[in-house]
Amino acid sequence: MGIVELLGLAASVSLLSGWRLYLTVFATGLAMYFGVVDLPENLKMLNALANPWVIGIAGLGAIAEFFADKVAWLDSIWDGLNTLIRPLGGAMLALAVVDAGDPVWQVIVFLLGGGAALASHATKATTRAAVNTSPEPVSNIILSTAEDVVTGGLLALAFANPVIAAIIALVLLALTIWGLFAAKRMLQKLFAPQPDPTPPQG
Repeated sequence: MGIVELLGLAASVSLLSGWRLYLTVFATGLAMYFGVVDLPENLKMLNALANPWVIGIAGLGAIAEFFADKVAWLDSIWDGLNTLIRPLGGAMLALAVVDAGDPVWQVIVFLLGGGAALASHATKATTRAAVNTSPEPVSNIILSTAEDVVTGGLLALAFANPVIAAIIALVLLALTIWGLFAAKRMLQKLFAPQPDPTPPQG
């Protein structure tokens, strides 16, 4: 892979880890185990992603996340617990994919990967908190299932075609930025002070 493809793949997995970290770790570990993505040479500790035990634990985490994310407010608690874990996971995945030999580049990739994961996590958590104010549970389940399908599909596409991975990264980045502003507007509307319905006394 060229540098553009590697950066695109790293950005894609970082952004997607903000939505579904365990599924992303599971998919990246499988890709490394089967040679779709090269194992890191400069950062040997990240070879652990391809370890069958790590893949299995990530798979169990993905199953737990799948069910936790379907229950209103439990999904927000889950998001809160993962606020630190998802950015760190996104940063490590970016390092594992790019595998920069220069320590300066390692720091840059780590920060960018963590920042991308934090941004997508913030969008997801804010959006889900806004959706959870709805009295019916259907919208929550539909949104969560859509995230599962989209994340899985985009991961498969990104690993299958690194060029497309760069396009996916750009689209995800645009959606993340748009989602942050949209979720912010939703929350502002929900928590805006309501006008007093009592008529003025004459």
